[in-house]
Amino acid sequence: MCLRVLMTCHMTHSVNTAARERARADRISVKHHHELTAIHGESDITPTHRLSLSQADDGSRMLGFFCGSVRFCPVLLVLMLAVCGGNVVIQRDAQFDMTYDDTVTSDNQTIYSYNHTVSRNKTEGVRVSVELLSESAPSPVLFVVRQKQAVLSFQVPLILRGLYQRKYQYTQVGRTLCQPPTKALAETQFFFVDVSTLSSAGIHYQLRVSRVDSFTLQTDKKFSFNATPSQPQFFKYVFPDGVDTVIVKVNSQKNFPCSVMSIQDIQCPVYDLDNNVAFIGMYQTMTTTAAITVQRKDFPSNSFYVVVVVKTEDEACGGPLRFYPLLPDELLDAGNRSKTLDVIVSPAINSEVYVMGMLFCLGIFLSFYLLTFLVACVESKRMNRKREGLLNADASPAETASLLGKASVSPYEYGSFADNGSTLSSEAVPDSLASTDGNYGCMDRSLESVARSRQESLSSVEEDDYDTLVDIDSDKNIVRTKKFLCVSDLARKDKRILSKKYQIYFWNIVTIAVFYALPVIQLVITYQTVVNVTGNQDICYYNFLCAHPLGALSSFNNILSNLGYVLLGLLFLLIILQRDILHKRALERNDSTALECGIPKHFGLYYAMGTALMMEGLLSACYHVCPNYTNFQFDTSFMYMIAGLCMLKLYQKRHPDINASAYSAYACLAAVIFFSVLGVVFGKGNTAFWIVFSVIHILATLLLSTQLYYMGRWRLNSGILRRMLYVIYTDCIQQCSGPMYIDRMVLLVMGNLVNWSLAAYGLIKRPNDFASYLLAIAICNLLLYFTFYIIMKLRSGERIQCLALVCVLFTAVVWAFALFFFLQGLSTWQKTPAESREHNRECILLSFFDDHDIWHFLSSIAMFGSFLVLLTMDDDLDTVQRDKIYVF
Repeated sequence: MCLRVLMTCHMTHSVNTAARERARADRISVKHHHELTAIHGESDITPTHRLSLSQADDGSRMLGFFCGSVRFCPVLLVLMLAVCGGNVVIQRDAQFDMTYDDTVTSDNQTIYSYNHTVSRNKTEGVRVSVELLSESAPSPVLFVVRQKQAVLSFQVPLILRGLYQRKYQYTQVGRTLCQPPTKALAETQFFFVDVSTLSSAGIHYQLRVSRVDSFTLQTDKKFSFNATPSQPQFFKYVFPDGVDTVIVKVNSQKNFPCSVMSIQDIQCPVYDLDNNVAFIGMYQTMTTTAAITVQRKDFPSNSFYVVVVVKTEDEACGGPLRFYPLLPDELLDAGNRSKTLDVIVSPAINSEVYVMGMLFCLGIFLSFYLLTFLVACVESKRMNRKREGLLNADASPAETASLLGKASVSPYEYGSFADNGSTLSSEAVPDSLASTDGNYGCMDRSLESVARSRQESLSSVEEDDYDTLVDIDSDKNIVRTKKFLCVSDLARKDKRILSKKYQIYFWNIVTIAVFYALPVIQLVITYQTVVNVTGNQDICYYNFLCAHPLGALSSFNNILSNLGYVLLGLLFLLIILQRDILHKRALERNDSTALECGIPKHFGLYYAMGTALMMEGLLSACYHVCPNYTNFQFDTSFMYMIAGLCMLKLYQKRHPDINASAYSAYACLAAVIFFSVLGVVFGKGNTAFWIVFSVIHILATLLLSTQLYYMGRWRLNSGILRRMLYVIYTDCIQQCSGPMYIDRMVLLVMGNLVNWSLAAYGLIKRPNDFASYLLAIAICNLLLYFTFYIIMKLRSGERIQCLALVCVLFTAVVWAFALFFFLQGLSTWQKTPAESREHNRECILLSFFDDHDIWHFLSSIAMFGSFLVLLTMDDDLDTVQRDKIYVF
C-alpha cells in the first residue's frame, strides 16, 4: 500500500511539474505519463507493483489532501519511503549552467530532469560534467543520461585501461551528449540524468550540465578547446552548399599527451573514449598535427562529428611507456593529461584543380616527346645535306674525305652536333697504338681488311689450347692480360651472339617485372581497402595536408606524379629503338663505320634500362597507394636494378666480350633485394645482422675488385691463398714493384675505401631505413665509376660532344634540385604515424602537388637525362677505329 501511495504521489508531482512547463496541459499530461512509465521502469519497483496510468490518476485524486501542493510531494515521498523501508528516488527539475552538490548512497537515487529546444536548422550541444568530491569511494557512482533516442552511461571514478592491463582512474568526467537530428522545425526534448551507487556510505559529487558554445563548427574558423582522457570533445560540421570535400585539421602546441582525432557519422552513440574511438569512422593518432580529408559522398546526412580524444598513454605516438604496475589491480595516477587543441575545417580543392594537375603532369612530360622529335628532325636534315654532298659530282676528293673521315656523322647517330674526331694521347697508349699520321677514320681501311677482320672475329676465340704464334696472339688469356688494351681486344666475339646475349637482359627484366608487379598491385589494393573499411589512417604514411583523394585512392596526387617515370622510360625505349634500327640497316649494307669503328653497339642493356625506369614509376605509384615500412621495398627494388644496369652498361662499353651475363647480373640483384627485405624486417637495432651484412659487403667488394682487376682471368679455388701469398712475396717482399694496371688499381682502391667506409657507417650507426642505406651504397658506386670513366675518357684524349655535354650539365642541375625536394621529408615510416604527421606540409604547386611530387617530377627527368648521358657520351668515337680506342 505504501508503494502504491508513493508512486501515485510521485506521478502527481511529475504531472504538475509538466503542466507548469507546458501551455496545453492535457496533451503534455499524456506524453509525460509515458516518460514517467519509463522512469519507473528504470527504478527498483518490480513489474508486479507497477500501476497503470488510470490507477495513478485515481490515486492522485485520493491523495489530494496529502499532496495538496506539489511543493511538498518530494518531502512526502522521502518520508513514506523511509517508513516503508524502500529506496529513495528523488527527481529534480534541474537548470542548465548550474552546479549541483549532492550525496548519493545505495538507499537513495537522484534523477535530474532537463529540457531544451531542438531545431532542425540548429543543433545545440549539451555537455554533462561530473566531479567526485569524496576521496576514497568504496564503490563507483553510476551516471545514466537518458535521451529521446539515446542512452549514455558512465561511472565515476572512470577507469581507463592502457597497455599491459595498466589501469588509470579519473574523478573528473565530462561527456558531450549525442544530438540526433530532428524532423520538426522546433521541438522541446527532455532528458534525465540518473545518479546511483551501491555504496552504503554517502559519496559526495558535483553535477553540471551546460550548453556547448560553438558546437557546430564554421568553415575556415578556428576553434580552441581543452580535452583530457576522461573529458573528450566532439563537434558537428555541416557541409555548406557547393562544397563537396573539406579537410579537417587539428593542431596543438604540445606533442604530448598523445591524442586521437576521429571523423564519425551523425548517429548515436558517439564513440569518444580511448577504448572505443576506433570502432567506427576514420581516425588517426596525433601529437601536434592531424588532418583528414572528408568527402560529402561518404556522409548521407551532409554532416559529421569531429571527435578528439586524449589517450591514456603516449606509446602510440612514440612517447615513453610507463612502468609496470606492482600489483595486478593497482590503480595508477594518470597525472595531468590535459591538452589544448584547435580545430579548423577548410574546403578542399575542387574538380578544376584536379584537371589542372593532370594536364600539368601530362604537359611536362609530353614536351620531352616534342623536343625529341625536333632534335630528330634537325639531325635528319643535317644527314640529308651530308648525303647530298657525297652524291655531288663536283665535290672534291678532299671534301668527300672530310665527310667520310673523322668529321663524319653516322646517319643513325642521335644528337651529334660537333666534330666526331678523336685523338689518343701518347701517354695513355703504347706506341703501337699511336697513329703516326693521326688518321683515325674507318674509311681508310680497305674492304678486304674489313672482311678479313670480320672473318677473324667469327673464328673461335674461346679455345684454351694453342700451338702457333697466331693462336697465342688470339688467346683471351694473353690478350686480356696485356698492359694496354684496346676495344678491339675485348670485342672479338661474334656480334650476333653478343647481341642475343644482351637481349636476354631485356626479356628477363620484362619477365621479372610481370611476376613482381602483379602481386604488388594486389597487395596495395588490399591495403587501400583495409584503410577505407576500417578507417584507420595510421596504416599509411601520407602527407595528410596535401593528400587529394580520387575514387578509392586516398592520395591520388602522389600516384599521378609517378607518371613521368613511365612516359620518359617509354620515350627512352623509342630512342633506343630508332638507333637500333638504323644500326641494323648500316650492318646490312656492310657499312665499315658500323662494322669496325666506335664503341660496339649492343642495345639490350639500354632496353632493360628503359623498362626498369617504367617499372620504377609503376611500383613507386603502388608504394604511394599506401606508403609504409612493409612495402617500401616496392619503391626501391627497381632503383637497385637501375643502378646495377647503369654500372653494367658503363663497363660493357669498353668490355663487351667480358661483361656479366643477364642471369648472373639478375641473380646478384636478387641477392641485394633479398638483403633489403631482411634489413627491413630484422635490421632495426639488430647488431648481429649488421655484423653479418658488413662482413658480406666487404668480402663482395674484394671479390668484385679482383674480378675487375684481372679481367676475369682468375680462379676462386683452394689454391687462392697460396697464390695470394706468392704474389705478396714476389711483388712486395722480394722486390717492390707497382701494379701493372695503375688506372684500374686507382679506381678499385677508391671503390674499396668508399665501400668500407659505408660498411663501417652502417655497423656503427645502424640506420633504421636499411633500404635507403642499401640504395645509397649502389648510387655511390655508380657515381664513383661514372666519374672515373669521364676522367679516363678525357685523359685518353677523347672529348665529349656538345649534346652529351648539355645532357651532363642539365642532368646535374636537375639532380641537385630533385635531391633538395627529396630531403624535405614530408613523412617518414621510421617513426610512429603521429610523429610522421609532424613533418606534413601544405601543397606548394597548383594547390595539388607537394614537395615529394616535385621530387618525382625532377628525379624522373634526371634519370632520363642520365640515360641519355650514357647513350651519347661516346658518340665522338663513332668514326674511330676500335684498335685505337683505349680500354679503362
